[in-house]
Order: sequence, then structure tokens, then C-alpha cells
Amino acid sequence: MESGMLLSGRQRALIRESWQRVSGSPVQHGLVLFTRLFDLDPDLLPLFQYNCKQFASPQECLSAPEFLDHIRKVMLVIDAAVSHLENLSCLEEYLCNLGKKHQAVGVKVESFSTVGESLLYMLERCLGTAFSPDVREAWSKLYGAVVKAMRRGWETLPEGD
Repeated sequence: MESGMLLSGRQRALIRESWQRVSGSPVQHGLVLFTRLFDLDPDLLPLFQYNCKQFASPQECLSAPEFLDHIRKVMLVIDAAVSHLENLSCLEEYLCNLGKKHQAVGVKVESFSTVGESLLYMLERCLGTAFSPDVREAWSKLYGAVVKAMRRGWETLPEGD
């Protein structure tokens, strides 16, 4: 997960600049991301249960305090990746464990592509014209590296788990 070969200096700068514009309102922007995620794949909604409560609609889920905490955590993971662009490998173990946690609650690896689409959608909506093709490419590369590390969480589980 060496970011030096993954992202150019210009790409790292584009990610930092764009994230700086988004990170000031993490819940607001996270709501855009997750609203889009549920629009693209409503079947993900049952994965989000708190205190054994099943949400009847995406709107109910998106307004639940527990889910807003989840949004904050997701945005903190993105923030950590942006903060460690020079050395993403230091997040490898954390992201692998995060992958294990997602697998344990029933998330499929394939869902990460939908999450990636939702992340790019959120960035485009929040950045407007500043979301250039170069910014899109830089974020796509970063997200790909994060997902690659998280996928290792699936691969490291023993058979039968």
C-alpha cells in the first residue's frame, strides 16, 4: 500500500485541497454519500441495524443518531487516509481489521464499488466545478488503495468463520 508509487505529488495535493473543502461538514457530506449509496443499492439498508432495530426506510436510517455516528466514523477513516497520503501503509492493519468488521456484519466485497461511486458523487456534489477529472482520478486511486487493504480482511479470515 505504498502511496508514493500510487499517487503523484499533484494527486496528493488535489486530494488534500478537495478534502479540506469537504471535511469541515463531515455529517452533512456523509449524508450525501449515504443517501446516494441507498439510492444505488437499497438492499444495503438491512445491514444497518442498531439495538436489533430494522429501519423501514433509508430516511429513517439516515436520521437515526446511531447511523449519524456511523457517518462520522466513515468520514474519520477518509480523513485518516487523506492525512496519511505520504504513508498509507501505516493504515494497513487498521483497514484490514475494518474489512473484517464489515465482513462480519454481512457486507459483500462487491458493495465497495457502490460505496466508491457514492464517494465520488458526494465529492462532485460538494465541490461543484472544482471536481475536475484529475480530482476524480486521484480520489479513485486513493479509494482503490483503501479498498485493497480492507479486502485483506476477507482474505485473512480462517475457513468456516
